[in-house]
Amino acid sequence: MYLLKPRKAALLNSLVLILIGIISYYYNSISVTALIPVFLGVPIFLCYIFYEKNNKVFAHIGMTFMLLAFVGLFKPIMGSITRSDIYATLRIGLMQLVSLYSMVCFITSFIEARKNNN
Repeated sequence: MYLLKPRKAALLNSLVLILIGIISYYYNSISVTALIPVFLGVPIFLCYIFYEKNNKVFAHIGMTFMLLAFVGLFKPIMGSITRSDIYATLRIGLMQLVSLYSMVCFITSFIEARKNNN
């Protein structure tokens, strides 16, 4: 199975969170809470930028924000399913799916790095 490198996975995750968050804010909700995925995507993007300097530290920081994004989107997706809002369910589900995929890429990288050190 081919997985993205962690740095590219961080870029993918940050862009999805930022773009979908901004689009959703402007087209659906003028509430500041709609921008929470954007606020989580920006630190992930910063970790992508600084990943080459100290990949261990920034990988773990980025992974923490990915986990926060993944877990934090459970309540909104449950609400969108209850409201039968298909668009919201799809966009939140996409953000969760990309966050989960990015975490898998990072965890796989952590495991490979551990094997190579031993």
